[in-house]
Amino acid sequence: MNGTLAPKLSICIGKHWVLWYEKSNTYSVVDTQFKETLDRYFRSTSPIDFQKIIHNGHTQSDQDATLKKIKDYLTACNFNATSKRLLHIKRDCSYRNIKVNYVINSVSITVYYDSERVKSLVHPQIENFKVDESEGAKVIFDIYLADNKLYLFKNEVCLVERPKYEFHFISGKFVMHIINEIHHKKESDWIGTFHGSTVTDNQTSILFIGNSGSGKSTISSLLVANGYYLLADDVSPMLADNKAIYYNPNGISIKEGAANVLRPIIKDFDTIPVVDFNRSKGPLRYHSCPKPPKNYYPCKSVILVNYKKDTESELKEISIDEILQTLIPESWFSHNEKNAQSFLNWLSATKFYKLTYSENNTMLDLISEVFNTQANY
Repeated sequence: MNGTLAPKLSICIGKHWVLWYEKSNTYSVVDTQFKETLDRYFRSTSPIDFQKIIHNGHTQSDQDATLKKIKDYLTACNFNATSKRLLHIKRDCSYRNIKVNYVINSVSITVYYDSERVKSLVHPQIENFKVDESEGAKVIFDIYLADNKLYLFKNEVCLVERPKYEFHFISGKFVMHIINEIHHKKESDWIGTFHGSTVTDNQTSILFIGNSGSGKSTISSLLVANGYYLLADDVSPMLADNKAIYYNPNGISIKEGAANVLRPIIKDFDTIPVVDFNRSKGPLRYHSCPKPPKNYYPCKSVILVNYKKDTESELKEISIDEILQTLIPESWFSHNEKNAQSFLNWLSATKFYKLTYSENNTMLDLISEVFNTQANY
């Protein structure tokens, strides 16, 4: 069979296999039975040979269906990943209407915005790092809207050009480059950036993932109020070399639905500006948190969060399959094979949980138990 369609990397975790396909840079989770069938397929010399191998106890119709299932699966896993393209777009200085200086992790950064509306795309997340003046900025960004397109430049090089409704690409790329600068890294150094919030007790960290509205940011805010540190909100970057999650300076994004819970515990809550750039998420506040003592911490657990009103709080271990269904779709992963292997190695050494909760004190106790447990492994 065509071995070029086979996964480049694989690892068994519990009752599932995680496979990495280099061509598409995709991760797939399959059960042991499907993995065995896939292995038989690649050991076969032809489709007829494969059907002979699996014929025992199967009708011809079953064999045909299995062959089609394998072929369709491999086609889906081997699409061509979109390659980067260099944007030869000259920066237009006439859009430099607003200048803001920041100092983050001792790195001086200047950002030029064309309007308050565009400024609201990224500034509220890092507003607490604003300074009056910054001499000798290491990096200069330009973000502006022209002809219904948003542009992001870094030191005069265009990083992203997107229709304005795809503003999340601009903010995501901006955050990634801020993280690179403050940690003195480049994009190829990272395993990826996980869509989730990471909290640390100054020894280890826990990555919280979940669908929008699941309560990730509420949990992060409550943990910070109880002596923990926010390591990263929304974008949690993991380095390939040490498989640790690094500090992301963005504040915690708080939706209106969490306001009543967090207002009593966050000082001057109502003075935090409300941002309404993202209509899908509604009005947001960005709560700045104290920086952790260190820039990075090992992440030993992933918790899938599910807030459910009037339910008994429960924390239970779950499979890699359930975790990756949520983690993979909105995260960015490196195309580098070495980094992909680091990701698989990290997964194999990590605990996975599902937290269903409605009562905050019980939830905090359950998470505290996880921190205490993972300190010993």
